[in-house]
Amino acid sequence: MYPSVKNVIPAEDYLLSIDFDNGEKRILDMKPYLDFGIFQRLKERRAFNRVRVSFDTIEWESGIDLDPEFVYRKSQQVGAQQAATDGARHG
Repeated sequence: MYPSVKNVIPAEDYLLSIDFDNGEKRILDMKPYLDFGIFQRLKERRAFNRVRVSFDTIEWESGIDLDPEFVYRKSQQVGAQQAATDGARHG
């Protein structure tokens, strides 16, 4: 069972800042998906920025939505990359 999305904020460069109900904050990079099918509609910034929480996942005003498992698996935990980088410097 994957955590539910509690909040989503669109950011620059087609990134989504997502808060989950388990307390995690994660970033989902949508750029790799914007050349496929209906996701092409989200290349228009105003359309991309109309993202919202719907039930346990995210959707856009246009009706495009993502599977909650996908959202969690494909997102990166905030600070995880920085922590790995810092550990490599100090190790």
